[in-house]
Amino acid sequence: MDKAKISMFGMPYFHFGNGEPLVFIHGLGEVKESWQSQFELADQYELIIPDLRGHGECTKTEGISIQNFAADVINLLNELKIESAHILGLSMGGAVAQEIYRQAPHLVRSLMLISTFHFFPIALRKPLFLLKKVRLGAAATEDNLKETAAKMSLYSWSEDNMNQFKHYFQPKRNIFLKSLKACFQVNNISLLTTIKVPTLIIGCQYDSVLPVWIQYCMHKLIPQSEFIIMRNSGHLAKLEATNRFNQLLRKFLNRQKAAA
Repeated sequence: MDKAKISMFGMPYFHFGNGEPLVFIHGLGEVKESWQSQFELADQYELIIPDLRGHGECTKTEGISIQNFAADVINLLNELKIESAHILGLSMGGAVAQEIYRQAPHLVRSLMLISTFHFFPIALRKPLFLLKKVRLGAAATEDNLKETAAKMSLYSWSEDNMNQFKHYFQPKRNIFLKSLKACFQVNNISLLTTIKVPTLIIGCQYDSVLPVWIQYCMHKLIPQSEFIIMRNSGHLAKLEATNRFNQLLRKFLNRQKAAA
């Protein structure tokens, strides 16, 4: 893998591998390096892995919104002259993936929506935002924030899992809160019913961040989508159950190749 590149619009990204293009979109507070356990898919796919606006090495911090996150990825694909790609998004990244389909459905070969959401009930938005704001308060240390987030996101609190999470979870307080607020504006209930590309939805049995019933509701809305529950995993199956997770991705993606 080469070192990160920078798009003409200022988006840092990894770009390596061979095969059909596959985009990985990270979650809230994460960085592109958090997909390291999935780099092995470069043996079959051309991987494009960006830092979203305000995250990781991306210094562009204005205009934080799901719409702009998606537009940045679309601009990157256009810059790379990629006509269509498999789009995978985790958590907030899953909302970005859905928005990419809204803005540019012709660019999407398939969707993989992992531990994500399509809508937050209005009654839950304010209390959830205030809870996160308190946890990100100025008095909280970076170590405490990462410890709390890790215990909420992971099913197994093994030393290795905790260390990996803390390494790749790098929230910037202001960007984190703006991004969280952007998540609460998402309402894709009507969009999901229009999705016409192959779609894999993965939920995790012990996800306390975005419980699995949310992904089940998404599955019921997306015609002919495939829904899988990963057992014995929290919010981040890509980290806690890497082999099983990667195998599920390969199986789904290989079926799309066979059907082409």
